[in-house]
Amino acid sequence: MEIGFQILDFIQSWRQPWLDEIMIFFSGLGDGGILWITATLLLLFYKPTRRLGIACALSLLLSLLFCNLIMKPIFQRPRPFALRELELLIEGPQDGSFPSGHSCSSFAFAATLAFMKRKSAWIAAVFAALIAFSRLYLQVHFPGDVLAGAVLGCFCGFLAKRLLALLEKRWTEKQAK
Repeated sequence: MEIGFQILDFIQSWRQPWLDEIMIFFSGLGDGGILWITATLLLLFYKPTRRLGIACALSLLLSLLFCNLIMKPIFQRPRPFALRELELLIEGPQDGSFPSGHSCSSFAFAATLAFMKRKSAWIAAVFAALIAFSRLYLQVHFPGDVLAGAVLGCFCGFLAKRLLALLEKRWTEKQAK
């Protein structure tokens, strides 16, 4: 944890009022997965991207399941501001710190686009990285929380693509009968 605090302290040395506002904005995009849920709904409503939308929805559901419903309650890791008095720019979340849900859902969406070979994956990856970094800048996660969330999110994206292929195979087999 000491290394985590050293990294957070280093990031805090970059603090500027204009950067504070940018990081608050990007963190807010990840609140409740709203950016990714909205993007997924748009993909689902447009017929040519419906298959991709289904894969993104699966990845976000897997992210919610693994990160928020299973891992956070198991680990119950305290957040940095609970262990050290820190000046927060946002209201401190009350759930566990490990893994980062913002990072997990962000990278789940971005990884799904990448695994589905979409050119737009790089845009989602940039947003995912900015959202994940904002959680460190705002001192509501340790670096390991964000890294674990990103890795778990990528796994959810991979698993979503595999589940979609399995569902499509079963659907095709059912239609052939």
